[in-house]
Amino acid sequence: MDTARSISLFLLAAVAEIGGAWLIWQGVREHRGLLWIAAGIVALGAYGFVAAFQPDPNFGRILAAYGGVFVAGSLAWGMVVDGFRPDRWDVIGAAVCLVGVALIMYAPRG
Repeated sequence: MDTARSISLFLLAAVAEIGGAWLIWQGVREHRGLLWIAAGIVALGAYGFVAAFQPDPNFGRILAAYGGVFVAGSLAWGMVVDGFRPDRWDVIGAAVCLVGVALIMYAPRG
């Protein structure tokens, strides 16, 4: 149950952080305005709270693992929202990052 909860929280954190950054990008680079930027700031703030609900008590471990989720999630966001087409090196790199996430978060510890 803790693993499923943790993965769900990582996915929610990715949507909040990547979505927030994308909203700010749209507001600034695509000239969509202050409401887009404000929504991005709110989403980024929400991301900060999501990590606090991870079942593992170690901040450093959670943020290190989330880095890998962020890499893979950013590529996925780009594909879904912006029509980005990752090449094989993008996909391999994201897979390596996700293996790292699994090792950092879910490897047996004694």
